[in-house]
Amino acid sequence: MNYDKAFVLTDTNTIKYCYPAAKEHLSRIDASISDSSVITIGASDVEKNLSSVTHVWEALQKGGATRHSLLVNLGGGMVTDLGGFAASTFKRGIDFINIPTTLLSMVDASVGGKTGFNFGGLKNEIGVFSDPKEVILDTSFLSTLDEDNICSGYAEMLKHGLINREGDRMWNELISFDILNPDLQQLQRMVHESVEVKKAIVTEDPHEHGIRKALNLGHTVGHAFESWAMRHPERLSYPVLLHGYAVAFGMIAELYLAVIKCKFPQNIMRQYVNYIRDIYGTLPVTCNDYPELLELMTHDKKNTAGTINFTLLGGIGDIRINQTATKKEIEESLDFFQDGV
Repeated sequence: MNYDKAFVLTDTNTIKYCYPAAKEHLSRIDASISDSSVITIGASDVEKNLSSVTHVWEALQKGGATRHSLLVNLGGGMVTDLGGFAASTFKRGIDFINIPTTLLSMVDASVGGKTGFNFGGLKNEIGVFSDPKEVILDTSFLSTLDEDNICSGYAEMLKHGLINREGDRMWNELISFDILNPDLQQLQRMVHESVEVKKAIVTEDPHEHGIRKALNLGHTVGHAFESWAMRHPERLSYPVLLHGYAVAFGMIAELYLAVIKCKFPQNIMRQYVNYIRDIYGTLPVTCNDYPELLELMTHDKKNTAGTINFTLLGGIGDIRINQTATKKEIEESLDFFQDGV
């Protein structure tokens, strides 16, 4: 590839579990890669901040990186998002490659060109569109994941099944798949199909002016849930609300809106809600949290002139972008999230 230097970004988990397995292959990407060119940041989404970006910039600078250097992002969505941003802004942009190591990053973060980090208590508040030179998918990394992280990634696959414009076969397979005891060979094929759904939409609309907003199904409410959980960790019975869980919960509320506003089939909504309740549980929000959640939704990047904007569905693959809802309807959807079907 004719790079003068190459660096590998890892977090404290992937340096331990993934870098040893990937090291030989990384050296084939660029012979200059060595242990001294590895940059490590903390794991988990709380590390997706300006301090971590600065750490990467400083490491690149001290390592002698130039505009002709390469950054390889080896990790989950936090690493590929943050690493992509750091690479895209260092010396006005150097090339980067994503090697996602979690199911979520394979089907979501590593593909599509969105990079960035959290800022001011808001998800992905700072970022740029910048495509990696390559994305290398290797599902063998999934053997290093715990159940929660597998489920987190699977929520985005469920979303892709709902927005797939080629029929309901994919959705029917996803909703009947036992993600807690996965057949990894079958899952590998399903990952490929899921990435193809996202790739087709991103190719059609790379900068989210239109149909790419389909990928935001569940994310308007989901990002609000995620930011709320970051503000109130003491309310959780687990260390952190994973992104995929937040999206899974957000889709419950947004499918409710789809039913009342777009006539989305209630039987499919119930199918989805039952699946999420059985595997993902719920989030301990109450009516007292609604003002804060609504305030967080107003910061969503899809909004225009302060109006909360949703992607909804009229059916599987029947995508309705730029949908709005009243405060009462949003609160009803949050009531539905609490009470279920």
